[in-house]
Amino acid sequence: MALADPLRIRLLEALWGIPQSARELADHVDLPADRLYYHLNQLEQAGLIEIAEYRPLARGKVERVYTPAFAEPPSDAANPEEMAEFLGSMLDAARADLNAAYLSKHNGGRREIDLHRGALRLTDEALTELRSHIEQLATRFGDRDAPGVWTRVVIAVVDLQDRLSPDAPA
Repeated sequence: MALADPLRIRLLEALWGIPQSARELADHVDLPADRLYYHLNQLEQAGLIEIAEYRPLARGKVERVYTPAFAEPPSDAANPEEMAEFLGSMLDAARADLNAAYLSKHNGGRREIDLHRGALRLTDEALTELRSHIEQLATRFGDRDAPGVWTRVVIAVVDLQDRLSPDAPA
């Protein structure tokens, strides 16, 4: 499957925000653009991305600008196997980002890394409030044109047990 490679997940994530060329995507994944064309072709053949436009360059050359063929990650309607593969690839991409950051720090680079893993007891109302706060933060800090360092933020809110039906007795 096209999403079995964590690099392809990272490319797709970068494209969710704004259509980009291979040259622009190269900045997000710290690889030269010529190493991305194979992966972009795999995503295109799988129907996950498409060419949004051909951008003119110097001396009559053009570059492809890619965009997702769909606006968001797979919906809740995806079957469990598809979702598990997608989420596994996303976790692999996050692992690659963390490994690259720790390697950079080890080699004298300056990268900030904060990890938190915990379990919270949330009512339906508290879960709704938490999701609202996450959305507000994403909106507040989601300006792609703002100055600063590209920073990967991965947040997973997953129930560890089934929730009671709204009409079930407490």
